[in-house]
Amino acid sequence: MVDYNQLLIKSYKHWEIYLHENQCYIGRVFALLKDDAHVEDFLALDKEMRDEFFQVGQEVKSALKALFQPDKMNYAALSNHSPRIHVHIVPRYQKPREFQGKIFTDTRWGKNYAPYDRSFVIDEETLYNIRDALKAKMHTSH
Repeated sequence: MVDYNQLLIKSYKHWEIYLHENQCYIGRVFALLKDDAHVEDFLALDKEMRDEFFQVGQEVKSALKALFQPDKMNYAALSNHSPRIHVHIVPRYQKPREFQGKIFTDTRWGKNYAPYDRSFVIDEETLYNIRDALKAKMHTSH
């Protein structure tokens, strides 16, 4: 299990973007509402939090498009395992993608992203390189 603090891509006033440790969908991230917000329902977000979420989402989407050219984006805000509000941003791919010599295949293309392949594992170096690639793209977008 990877330390999620090591997977932080970018922090904003209300949200933080983290790389998801399972990269069977290369570039999968999640936006996590910061602890101090004390909001337990996505629809209870105030205007400032919502506006920032959509700004953050656009930045993530731009970075993913530049790096991996996803064919579609999936978004999921389920909060089943964690009480903190978080939204999964899952790029989807009709054809395999290559990153640093590794092939990533979306085996569920055309279907719900879940259940995803929980056995899919990449080495820590590749995981951090994906994080760093997204970090670099997101820090240049404003």
